[in-house]
Amino acid sequence: MNAPTRIERIPHWPQMMTRKLAADYCCLSEAQFEREIIDGRLPNPVKLGGRDHWHRPTLDQHLERIAGAAYDWRKDSPLYAER
Repeated sequence: MNAPTRIERIPHWPQMMTRKLAADYCCLSEAQFEREIIDGRLPNPVKLGGRDHWHRPTLDQHLERIAGAAYDWRKDSPLYAER
């Protein structure tokens, strides 16, 4: 049996997350996570205890906005055309 992944070990994500944990939450590498912040698609961190943290509900809001703007390839596919 394989050891549980970092994500599987966290049944309830905390409200405030470090960069590594926030990147894991978004299923991104830290470099990908940083690029999304620079592009303005994900929020900037807040300081907590002198370190950068991300607020999970704010991340969720940004992720919902990204998902809502996602391209749905099925609408242009003849396989999924309305009959």
